[in-house]
Amino acid sequence: MHHSMERLWNGNYIKVWIANFMLNFSFMILTPLLPLYMSDTFSANRHTIGIVLSGYTVTALLARSVSGYLVDSYPRKTVLLICFALFSSMFAGYFFTAYSLIVFALWRTLHGAPFGATTVANSTMAIDVLPSSRRAEGIGYYGLSNNLAMAIGPTIGLYIYEHTSSYNLIFLLALFTGVMGFIINATLRVRERETTVRKQKLSLDRFFLLSAWRLALSMTCFSFSYGILSTYLAIYGKEQLGILGGAGLFFMLLSAGLIMSRLVGSRTLRNGKIVHNATIGVTISVFGYALFASVHSLWAYYASALIIGLGNGHMFPAFQNLFIQMAPASQRGTANSTLLTSWDLGVGLGILIGGAVSGATSYGISFHVAWIVNLAGVIIFYIWKKNM
Repeated sequence: MHHSMERLWNGNYIKVWIANFMLNFSFMILTPLLPLYMSDTFSANRHTIGIVLSGYTVTALLARSVSGYLVDSYPRKTVLLICFALFSSMFAGYFFTAYSLIVFALWRTLHGAPFGATTVANSTMAIDVLPSSRRAEGIGYYGLSNNLAMAIGPTIGLYIYEHTSSYNLIFLLALFTGVMGFIINATLRVRERETTVRKQKLSLDRFFLLSAWRLALSMTCFSFSYGILSTYLAIYGKEQLGILGGAGLFFMLLSAGLIMSRLVGSRTLRNGKIVHNATIGVTISVFGYALFASVHSLWAYYASALIIGLGNGHMFPAFQNLFIQMAPASQRGTANSTLLTSWDLGVGLGILIGGAVSGATSYGISFHVAWIVNLAGVIIFYIWKKNM
């Protein structure tokens, strides 16, 4: 490799990367446990669990669409730190939610807003501190911090629960990790850009990248299936396959797939093969969902985790690059929030519809729904690719 390439791993990028890991770890450590928490603490049924947990995603979604505009219009570090402080401190509230399902539902729903805003602010900051010649690659590596959090978070959460049955200990760990992430971001040294608070009339395209609507739609389908899977995995494993620790291993394998394909994918992204990467990713994933839904055995449960991981690891950074390419530089925040908003919308719908379907039928049926919607997303992507 020639040495004139700018340094990818500069100090600011490393800090933003670690802070993003902390942010997602504190979020992911709770994800597979909350359905168990709700059925243990409040004896909530499947449908109720679905409704309550999708609330978080709805507020994250609303916050993400607005925060793209905020990070493009106000000093980015300030916006980032305010959002991060709110997100982290709210974990303290979970200690007081065990008294009432209503209180838990409200608090969990409110918590989605700072999470949604922080993810947009943090990823936009990452794009800012990357050298432009290494941006596509850097975005690919940035996602690794999400994937590692996704691997380690649920695994540690489920492990602590198995050995202590203490939800409060898990809430405490989430609080601690979130605060650490905030402290790391507070040490960022960035020049503030010229902010763009111009007296523009607020139009839809300040909040949503209209040119990317087809890609956004297919991304929503992919995250719909992921929302069902990641939320109901632990409780399904416990009820249907008789395994409690299995979900932890599932997330480990999923993340191993994500990490492997991101490392391979970053090379091809560096060579500009962005659509190629996205195509491989969406095609691999759909097979993983089909396997998970159709074959009810331990080997299929674990093999599908690896396959879905390999697919998503190729797909997600490629999609993020496609969204950013379709936006002018002044709308980087909007491009990021459009991608993340479509992801959230799918996850929220997945949790909600998955809870309703499994309440009326079974978890098995809701995993079939996940697979069919994923296939629809692949078809939409292929149509977009043909017309591009």
